[in-house]
Amino acid sequence: MSPASTEPRPLLDALRAGAPLPAFPEADVARARGLADDVGSATPAAVEALPEALAGAVLEAAVLAGQVALPEALSASSVRPLAKAAKKALYRLRSRGVTPPEAPREAPPAPAPETLPTLVTVVSSAGQYGLLLTRVVRGGVELLQVIASDEQGVLELSRTEQSRGDLRRILKHGLKNGFGMEVSREEGARLLAEAAALNLRTRTPFPPDLEAALRHHGVQPQEPEPLPAPEPDDVRRALEGDQLHATPEIAEWMPPDAEVRGLMEQVQALAGSPLALSGPQRQEQVRQKVLDAAKAFFTPEVRQRYARRLWRMAAFFDATGRALQADIARGEARRLFHGLDAPFSLFAETLFAKVVVLAAAGAQAQAAQGAPGSEAPPVTPTGERRSPGGLILP
Repeated sequence: MSPASTEPRPLLDALRAGAPLPAFPEADVARARGLADDVGSATPAAVEALPEALAGAVLEAAVLAGQVALPEALSASSVRPLAKAAKKALYRLRSRGVTPPEAPREAPPAPAPETLPTLVTVVSSAGQYGLLLTRVVRGGVELLQVIASDEQGVLELSRTEQSRGDLRRILKHGLKNGFGMEVSREEGARLLAEAAALNLRTRTPFPPDLEAALRHHGVQPQEPEPLPAPEPDDVRRALEGDQLHATPEIAEWMPPDAEVRGLMEQVQALAGSPLALSGPQRQEQVRQKVLDAAKAFFTPEVRQRYARRLWRMAAFFDATGRALQADIARGEARRLFHGLDAPFSLFAETLFAKVVVLAAAGAQAQAAQGAPGSEAPPVTPTGERRSPGGLILP
């Protein structure tokens, strides 16, 4: 073989012509011939495995075919002679106007969407709660204030624009004073969607701007998910449910006025009974009246309503560092929602028992002041307290 035959071009011609090349192992010649015939699919590793001269012939095939990828890859090869030959091949290609495609530039990461706090207030005795939803708009932040009821849905809705500083002060004030808790924007939007579904189910008219608010926050009316199934330990929690009424938030929960009046009429009838009953006997009769009133009131529909109230309050107790109350509230909620009543909910019974306790306390206070009347009506909330922005306060 002449010296010229080891040059890239003559060697490439010999490979393509099928001429014998006794200076190289037959297996290498066969591989080089295949790579030269289909240089577009040749891999850098396969070319690096060839003898230097045969690798140069494959590079020559790439130059003649205008293939940039293989020389560019081999220009960084650890085989120094091959890397040098690949750089020369790239230079020849560029001289002919063939350039490697520009590597796609990595797009800069999209800026994280601005997260603004959302606040939901505690649930009132009547099942009402407030919701503050925020949305970034041109020039500021839109603040959506919602008053909703777990019996009717969205009752009131107002939209205002606030600066970010004013918004954060409003929410900080609400959190500091225990009006509610901060939730994610997605959670707030879900609560709005569930309240709107209740409007449709109860045929309560949508307040103005509710449809626009749903659209702006990317939700549609949707029914809430059912609560999880009861857990074994919930039976014990059912016997601790009275502790929830010792919390400042649930201490204000009372039965509806009609049920309060009905219970007090029965209790007052016992007080005027001609039967000679001992103190313990009379107390047992009063307790039975309380239990009967609670069982009559807590129908399946009411059970689910109070279960959802307690489930929401459990999240509030967690947010305010009251893990025990949160556990009790969740246990009561699961049992109420799924209709378990053995043993009967001590939370439900205490809701009615404190009507009698408050009435007795009122009667004793009147007696101590010399006021007429032996029985006093129970103390019930006369209306919701609200913040300057219209939020329901506990």
